[in-house]
Amino acid sequence: MIIVSGEALFDVFATGETPTGIGFDGRIGGSPFNVALGLARLGQPVGFFGGIGTGFAGERLLRALTDEGIDTRCTPRLDAPTTISLVGVDARGVPSYAFYGHGCADRLVGPEHLAAIPAEARAFHFGSFAMVVPPTADTQRALVEREHARSLISYDPNIRTNVQPDLAVWRDTLAWMLPRTHLLKVSDEDLGLLFPGRALDDFAAEALAAGVPWVVVTRGGADAVGYHATAGRVALPPQPVQVVDTVGAGDTFQAALLTWLAETGRLTAAAVRALDAAAMTEALGFAMRAAAITCGRRGADLPRRAELG
Repeated sequence: MIIVSGEALFDVFATGETPTGIGFDGRIGGSPFNVALGLARLGQPVGFFGGIGTGFAGERLLRALTDEGIDTRCTPRLDAPTTISLVGVDARGVPSYAFYGHGCADRLVGPEHLAAIPAEARAFHFGSFAMVVPPTADTQRALVEREHARSLISYDPNIRTNVQPDLAVWRDTLAWMLPRTHLLKVSDEDLGLLFPGRALDDFAAEALAAGVPWVVVTRGGADAVGYHATAGRVALPPQPVQVVDTVGAGDTFQAALLTWLAETGRLTAAAVRALDAAAMTEALGFAMRAAAITCGRRGADLPRRAELG
């Protein structure tokens, strides 16, 4: 089983003006939540470790988890509201976010909730703002520290400066995670924020030297590049797609990478360390096909396994 840790929230899209204001369309979301949903739709056993609030919004998030077959044994219900993310999409379908989440459930997960994580879990994914907002961030670090020597650790920083504007906090978190991470997936946009002017190849070399066996850099509508400690560098061109928006594309890519590892019997740290260039190419191709499907839909509507053939 794969456990995905982090935030669950509502992405709220403006649908246009009404006679008395603005119409909104609320969609279940949050980067880790989307990764969990993507894994479930791709046929993987997955649990979600993140706080779900009370009230109608929390109930809808919980129902979405159970409807998709996601294990909720380690999903604490907390007496707190649900984070709202207002999403604006530009002419190219690229989203921007404004988060309203102070005191919300996804930021209140404590160490007492770690005991509920199923014993059979042997792969963990972390990412986005839950890794930098305490106390949830401290709890997730404790989980990483507990598991990285015996489980596969996957990480996507997924920078959200309107939640934590101090980039030093994000850099420190990434630096702490590197020697404890086996699969690092990061966008060129996030790297541009963290390390302006640094070449992607240079960052990847530093991450590999810090102990990450496999680094994957996504470049939006351009190629995706994989770097491996022993297998070198591979790059794949983008998949053709009529973009509606790119909300959830990175999360789809992440879920697909983990799915490929699971389907090919490589969902372990040792197997990731043993990847060769051909395997990396196959994995990136699978993930790019999955992400292209999401880009052709509105919002984070991630594909199901049958759609990828």
